[in-house]
Amino acid sequence: MATGYHRGERAVQDRAHLTRQASHSLGGIGDAIPPVAAAFLAAQPMIIVGGADAAGRIWCSQLTGEPGFLSTPDPHTLTIDALPLAEDPLADLLGEPARVGMIAIEPASRRRMRINGRSTPVPGGLRVVPDQVIANCPKYIQKRDYRILGDPNSVQSQGNRAVTRGTALTPAQQRTLRAADTFFVATADELGNTDASHRGGNPGFVEVLSPTVLRWPDYVGNAMFLTLGNLELRPVAGLLLPGWDSGTSLHLSGTTRTVWDHDEIARIPGAQRLVEFTVTDVVEIPDAVPLRWSAPQASRFNPPIQGVEPCASPST
Repeated sequence: MATGYHRGERAVQDRAHLTRQASHSLGGIGDAIPPVAAAFLAAQPMIIVGGADAAGRIWCSQLTGEPGFLSTPDPHTLTIDALPLAEDPLADLLGEPARVGMIAIEPASRRRMRINGRSTPVPGGLRVVPDQVIANCPKYIQKRDYRILGDPNSVQSQGNRAVTRGTALTPAQQRTLRAADTFFVATADELGNTDASHRGGNPGFVEVLSPTVLRWPDYVGNAMFLTLGNLELRPVAGLLLPGWDSGTSLHLSGTTRTVWDHDEIARIPGAQRLVEFTVTDVVEIPDAVPLRWSAPQASRFNPPIQGVEPCASPST
């Protein structure tokens, strides 16, 4: 993977008439971790990771630890002192060399950065060599603070969780999605180069059309279209819905369709495009991580949700 755009990203940029803005945003993509990014990573208790399993399904998950579990011994290496749970859909993939997409996000400051590259297992964790290091804007991030329950390693090592697996969303999972203000999405191009990204909005921005079909708006962004560009070439994705107050992880894998129809898009305030996601696989893991987060303060950039009264004034 290079620091330029691939043909899927360029195709979406052209269709959206945002080629010039995308060219300007290209300056935010590098192949090394600068000191300011290294310091940011060292302060984080969580990183989101995406990848493809042996069946070609895309999954998105999270690794957690005390701040310092992410470190950068040099600008071309990220070490992660954590491994996924045995029940995690990415456990097998991360047990061997793999292409991964990652996003580190700090909800309290609304900062985030993406690292895409090659992962290799090492004792107790992972070593990642970046191909892309990407600066991102703070839009649509809900402000939250965290606390860690007990020893993160003890939570990670616990077994015998009542994991729920299926091919459709249960009524409770549908309620979780309708109430969501944030999820993470992993995608990959046809060569397997993977990316993980953040999606945020006011509760209700994720529409549950049926037990197997979701839809969400694509809001104004940096015009890179790293996610939609991958979906142009390989229309499959993995979603992670973190249980901010419970530690539960809801993982979805499925296929996608990008909606460009102006009449459909016009129904959704703030939408530039829509993404329709058809669920093929569901994995829900209770008590997956030891992080617990405070109630959110909504981003002032979140568009309103049609038919939903706005909450208290959003923070800046």
